[in-house]
Amino acid sequence: MSEQFSRRDFLKLAGVGAATTAILTGCGPASRYVKREPYMQMPEYNYNGQSTYYATTCRECAAGCGLIVRTMQGRALKTEGNANNPLNLGKTCARGQATLHGLYNPDRVTDPVKRTRGSASTTAVDWDAATQVVADALKNNKPEEIAFLMGMAPDHLFDLVTDLANATGINAPVRFGALGMFESRATLSKAAENLFGEARMPFFDVGGAEVVLSFGANFLETWISPVSYTRGFVGLREAKTKLRGKFIQLEARMSSTAGKADEWLPIRPGTEALVALAIGRLASELRGGPMPRAFSSVDPLDAASKSGIKLEMLEHIAELFSGSHVALAIPGGSALGQSNGLTVAEAVLALNAVADNFGKPGGVYFSPLAPNQTAYQSPASAKEMQDFIQKMADGKFKVLFVHGVNPIFELPASLDFKGALKGVEQVISFATFPDETALESDYVFPDHHGLESWGYQRVITGSNQSVLSGSQPVVSPFYNTRATVDVLVTAAQLAGGAFATALPFKDEVEFLQSKVAPLMSEADGFFSAADLNTFMASFQQYGGWWKLSDGRGVPGTADVLNRNMDGAEAEFAGEGEFFLVPFVSPTLAEAGANKPWLQELPDPTTTVMWNTWVEMNPETAHELGLEDDDVVRITSEAGVLEVPVYRYPAIRPDTIAIPYGQGHTAYGRYAEKRGVNPADLLVQHFNEAGDLAFAGVKVKIEKTGRKQPLSRLESIMGVYGIGLGEEH
Repeated sequence: MSEQFSRRDFLKLAGVGAATTAILTGCGPASRYVKREPYMQMPEYNYNGQSTYYATTCRECAAGCGLIVRTMQGRALKTEGNANNPLNLGKTCARGQATLHGLYNPDRVTDPVKRTRGSASTTAVDWDAATQVVADALKNNKPEEIAFLMGMAPDHLFDLVTDLANATGINAPVRFGALGMFESRATLSKAAENLFGEARMPFFDVGGAEVVLSFGANFLETWISPVSYTRGFVGLREAKTKLRGKFIQLEARMSSTAGKADEWLPIRPGTEALVALAIGRLASELRGGPMPRAFSSVDPLDAASKSGIKLEMLEHIAELFSGSHVALAIPGGSALGQSNGLTVAEAVLALNAVADNFGKPGGVYFSPLAPNQTAYQSPASAKEMQDFIQKMADGKFKVLFVHGVNPIFELPASLDFKGALKGVEQVISFATFPDETALESDYVFPDHHGLESWGYQRVITGSNQSVLSGSQPVVSPFYNTRATVDVLVTAAQLAGGAFATALPFKDEVEFLQSKVAPLMSEADGFFSAADLNTFMASFQQYGGWWKLSDGRGVPGTADVLNRNMDGAEAEFAGEGEFFLVPFVSPTLAEAGANKPWLQELPDPTTTVMWNTWVEMNPETAHELGLEDDDVVRITSEAGVLEVPVYRYPAIRPDTIAIPYGQGHTAYGRYAEKRGVNPADLLVQHFNEAGDLAFAGVKVKIEKTGRKQPLSRLESIMGVYGIGLGEEH
């Protein structure tokens, strides 16, 4: 990139029209050649007291929501949703708002460094040397000895590495993220393949339904695309144009989603498949006609007895389901994260066949593929990650590149990713923050923050339109970081041969143009243009490109009910007395612990901040002689944790729950040594689709005799009456 060619010089050369407008707003592709001025030397289009707005994509999870970022005098000040983007239509979640705390985080990796694994010592290297390290890693190892482990997002970097793998024979990149593990995405797509013949991501039209029955899908907090499903939930509750929809949630612990339900049913973990089949049988009986084979073997009375839900309630749900014009059943989350998770997913999806809602408003669809996508690409399941880790331990990989994921923290400790790194000769991390995996790497070559980056991201689900969300820098990079795509493109040229041929681009933006250019010929686009520069300017201006038509697919349902379905209960690992339900923190998720805004944001059900807690029914706590803030020792087959108690009435007495998101040993000052990581309790226990049975663990609880007061917004006096009537 030129450091001499100023923005003023470019504007002198640029003509009038769309291209000039794009440069003035910082969103044209040619702006990559412009030297971005530092804060004290503002570009001439910035004025005191006036804001400049940029459209980009939120990188805080893999959903792909569009953002509009307000900047002033070269600083990003506020994020809001992009009203044009069909996925979120102007809305954001807390993580999207807090992305600024990642941009301005004082603990970011500021320069490329050489590390000593597991040590704080580093040696700075310049980017030319860093790029040569990557080039040598590509050139000096056999293709089968090179591996890429990437985050959940199906983005432009994933496409570039995929193209590189296809052309050179290196291992195809593997995508993984803790959110995908807790969402049981592999189970959901495998169930769709078994029932409908296509391994696709289902789309549940919550907004168009009259009755919604959810088995563990926490879609208002963390499940798959929460902003989109929250918009759908608003449609379900809309009373101006239709009757207020009915919502029932079945899960052992009341989440925020269950808290918004008309009825929360604390189902016994492991019995979800049995209950779904029982409801299907009762609803089929009410509708009349032959009993479908899928439900013929279940006894509703037995299901009621084992699940802890009264038969009258099952009959009530069946009446709602069969009597509604548009009923919808959703499987997800903890219901699928068990040994029989695939059976649960199939049983719940079969309920939609009873409702005859496939491909209809308020029913089940296939999510549309992104504009430049030919097939759904599922992230790796936990079982596939187990195989990947075994290859690492066996020395099959000589070099490992890591980007967008922190596997030492995100994977269960029982899989021992950290130990397996000893079998890899060279580990290169592109981490933006000093996370646990970066500290165990030989080199850290920091990528830009998402608000400093070019790119695109496919929207996997949540919209009825085919969406490709676009990214652009909203500020100039604050530190000596570099786009990972630029590093790989330059390294490929240095490596020569097939690597240079595979990536014949001069920089990241040229690669983006090569991927986005075919969209110009699409007739059904949100916008079109006669030339690539104008098209790219609009791509940046609007924050992506999407089709105008409804791109959802209709599942083939001919054989859904004509198959045998097993309602057997799940098998649990461990001999403990209590079911363990780890759940993703709706404020921190897997990567938010380094952002003070999110740490300070109270959990929506407990109002706890800055720590980890274990939720326990007050009756259970009383039997164990426990009070709030008492520290207990929790033991599973995989590990031991000590965590303070929070007495939570909305959980089954035989169940405890721990939020996932804290427990970092690295990742900066706001995250380190704060709380515990419940993934340390999870065993290598998988369901039929290869997803981790994270909700299939039983644990023991011991009193330690210590106390650790939790920071919480609520008043325990108001909740439990502590202190009422006492004189002070």
